[in-house]
Amino acid sequence: MPEELRRIFPAPPAEIEATFASYQATKQFYQEVQSRTELKLYCDWYYTTAALNRQELQQMKGELNVLGWFRRGRR
Repeated sequence: MPEELRRIFPAPPAEIEATFASYQATKQFYQEVQSRTELKLYCDWYYTTAALNRQELQQMKGELNVLGWFRRGRR
């Protein structure tokens, strides 16, 4: 039990100690669930964006390079 809580409860019974321990374990569990959910959402977004970028790149490779025509004359 943290030192601050020991000042509030000078001699905590075992029940209070167990309650705080289970609260801490529950809090850590939900933090872990939240961080994994956020990571999964980010990964899903990243893979979707990467797939769209690959599609756009293939589309751009098939288009005419008009800018290249103008740049060749300057060399």
